[in-house]
Amino acid sequence: MKARFLKALAAALVLFAVHAPCLWAFLPEERINIGIYNHTYRGVVNITTTVVTYDFFLRAYPREGAGSGIVLDKEGHILTNNHVITNARSLEVTLWDQSKYPAVLRGVYPESDIAVIKIDAPAEKLFPLTLGESTELVVGQKVWAIGNPFGLGVTLTTGVLSSLGRSVAAPGGNLMEDLIQTDASINPGNSGGPLISSMGWVIGVNTAILSPSGGSVGIGFAVPVDEVKRVVPEIIEKGFVSYPYIGVLVFPLNLEIASFLGLDTEYGLLITEIADKSPAKQAGLMGPKKRLRIGNSVLPVGGDVILQMGETKMEGSDAFVRAMRKFKPGQEITVRILRDGSQQDITVTLGERPRRP
Repeated sequence: MKARFLKALAAALVLFAVHAPCLWAFLPEERINIGIYNHTYRGVVNITTTVVTYDFFLRAYPREGAGSGIVLDKEGHILTNNHVITNARSLEVTLWDQSKYPAVLRGVYPESDIAVIKIDAPAEKLFPLTLGESTELVVGQKVWAIGNPFGLGVTLTTGVLSSLGRSVAAPGGNLMEDLIQTDASINPGNSGGPLISSMGWVIGVNTAILSPSGGSVGIGFAVPVDEVKRVVPEIIEKGFVSYPYIGVLVFPLNLEIASFLGLDTEYGLLITEIADKSPAKQAGLMGPKKRLRIGNSVLPVGGDVILQMGETKMEGSDAFVRAMRKFKPGQEITVRILRDGSQQDITVTLGERPRRP
């Protein structure tokens, strides 16, 4: 705790003392805004993408897009959103001094809309931002968003942390969870830019807005920085993130279906298939014993019902994915099942999901 306080104090001194000669002419709140901007803007980049699209006559033509990014290190790794660089034929990064560099894709993690790209720029031009923590965020605290809205260059907006633990569907259909909600203005082009705390640390990556018009209405979302710190080192090291693998197909139960099947539960995931030589098979989980017609569908039944994985109850069709995201290949997970009317816990050592070619 003492070390964290000293780190926070040091960050505050950097924010304010460095710019002290020019800040005292402004109101206290203005000084904070100016200090945050001066401390962080050099670590935020503009990303220009070129994608190939087709007109009505199927003629190909290039189209540009824009987004934002965060300098991670002196080696030139840049953090951004996966949807910013998806399908891009070329990537160009503009630094704080307007110098431009071509970028290459290092890897992506679509489940959290995270991507890492890399540029070959002189180390003296790169100013990595400090990644903070998102476990101790509090609704109501002041936050700042920096990015490239509508391609206008590095822009600062301010607001508060409006809520925590939000779930939003990412482009491509992936469900992103535990997102930070803020009323700091976020517009197209802000994607991939940082959400900053009063210490000048990155606490999130701006990723989406909720808006009927396409512009900011004060409901923006950011991926928490703890998720970034979980997956980015693996992306930089290997170019991809290893997914945990258990080897089952499941069917979500509700009270009506469970009652029809004679199962003493109101929720859970019915195992409908187990892959041979999978972690689930090796741990002793049991698959279906017969098939039962329900309406126009045929459902494999008689297998184990998964009630809980780790600390996550299997309530809802997305609970399985949420639980698996908390683990890595090689880790053990406790799976609570319902078998023959009784509950029991089975320990499964997760494998690594095979990568698509």
